[in-house]
Amino acid sequence: MTSKAISGYSLWYNCNDAKKKITMKKERSGASPMTRIAVLTLTLTAVSTPVMAMSDVNSGGSAWMISLFEKGGLVMWPILICSIVAVGISMELGWRLRHKNVINSDYLHYLETLAKKKDFSQALKLYTGFESLTISRIIKSGLMRSGYGILEMERAIETAGAHEATKLQANLRGLGVLGNLTPMLGLLGTVIGMIKAFNVISESGTGNPGLVAAGISEALVTTAAGLLVGIPCLAAYHYFKGKADKLVFEMEEVSIWMIDEIQKSKGNIQKPPPEKPDHEVQP
Repeated sequence: MTSKAISGYSLWYNCNDAKKKITMKKERSGASPMTRIAVLTLTLTAVSTPVMAMSDVNSGGSAWMISLFEKGGLVMWPILICSIVAVGISMELGWRLRHKNVINSDYLHYLETLAKKKDFSQALKLYTGFESLTISRIIKSGLMRSGYGILEMERAIETAGAHEATKLQANLRGLGVLGNLTPMLGLLGTVIGMIKAFNVISESGTGNPGLVAAGISEALVTTAAGLLVGIPCLAAYHYFKGKADKLVFEMEEVSIWMIDEIQKSKGNIQKPPPEKPDHEVQP
């Protein structure tokens, strides 16, 4: 074989080898740039379509709510204000009636330890670290009057307990009022809507149902809005009322326990009087 033939064969082999390498690189690199762009476009379209659909639904829902609010008339504004006030009162009660803000387990643990040691003066100083605690204020009032006798201590605890119980149940009455007021406002809107409907009937007759339907729609919307606000208000009122009553009961138990401990330390435990023997029946 001549040198020209050998060099031609090597050139042909190198060209084929280069083509194979280029083909392998293309296979490894994946699709072409145009294919990648097309896939990326389809992916973005698939992702953005549900988001755009949800935004359309949300915008449509808000527009429907605004339209419904306008159909309710002027009575919807007091109902809206009542709902905002009810939410604020519920949040405030939920924060204030937390168990750790009324009866803290750490305070009770320290108080029990000092009571076992008969160190009631130190128990009175314990108040400085728990000023915001409801039960600590009641116990402080009792301990400050403990030097005047058990009866004075009981009176002080009863007075402080009644005061703190009133503070715990503050705004509860407002929540109950809102629960009863908003359905009445809805009923007022119902009456106003029905008056409008009958006025339309008296003026134009029953030939145009659309005019009559506007007044009936206003009546139904205000009724539904009043009930939607009133029912949760009443439910929240009874929930927080039960929670406040439970906390008051627990504070009474702690106060009675503290009075008993002080009585034991001073030896002032009053024993019940002996029962009188029954008179023997004379034969």
